[in-house]
Amino acid sequence: TLALPLPEADPDWLAGFSAGFFELARRHDVALVGGDTCHGPLSVTVQIMGWAPPEQTLKRSGARVGDGIYVTGCIGDAGLGLRLAQGGIEPVEGDDYFIQRLNRPTPRIDAGLALRGIASAAIDLSDGLAADLGHILDQSGVAAVIDVAALPVAPRLKAQAPSRWWQWPLTAGDDYELCFTVAAANEARLSAALGEIDCPFTRIGEIEAGRGLNLRLEDGRRLEMNSQGYRHFE
Repeated sequence: TLALPLPEADPDWLAGFSAGFFELARRHDVALVGGDTCHGPLSVTVQIMGWAPPEQTLKRSGARVGDGIYVTGCIGDAGLGLRLAQGGIEPVEGDDYFIQRLNRPTPRIDAGLALRGIASAAIDLSDGLAADLGHILDQSGVAAVIDVAALPVAPRLKAQAPSRWWQWPLTAGDDYELCFTVAAANEARLSAALGEIDCPFTRIGEIEAGRGLNLRLEDGRRLEMNSQGYRHFE
């Protein structure tokens, strides 16, 4: 369903919005079945409803000690795009890619479907890796350690903060990549399933006993992660 308050009826704007909306809906076999259009400040609210087999539903609460922690794609791209859009970084050739990663993220629907029955827990990265992985840890009652050297990031991002580059992908949001956990017994199935749909993924750490998120730095030291990523009301 779609709730769409508009300050005025602008046919050109509506044509462009509708084209993008229905392109994505058709791609994922989603039907717009109702909602509300009214006069007011521009605001777009989409509610999506669906079904999943109960025994294969991907939740935040299934991570167990010893599970590997993985992410799809690269993380931090949208955060770099935001800095570029805000003028905080001098643009260079090729930076349009990061702006697109911010403005037109691609949902990992195929990867999510492929992970059913393989991943023990999963979440999408909207508020940053530290914050969103933290939801899995809280719901599952476990801790985690992340190897910062394993974080899949673009060289362009690393160049912005050579000494502590890892802080950025841990806290920047809006990538909409997937973070998920997988038991060792399912690693071969994971490689086959995501390989079949040509989805890149990286193991970045593992689930441990306890509570909280820790980082394993490139020199082997461990550091407790205190940052919470994007905070909605701060």
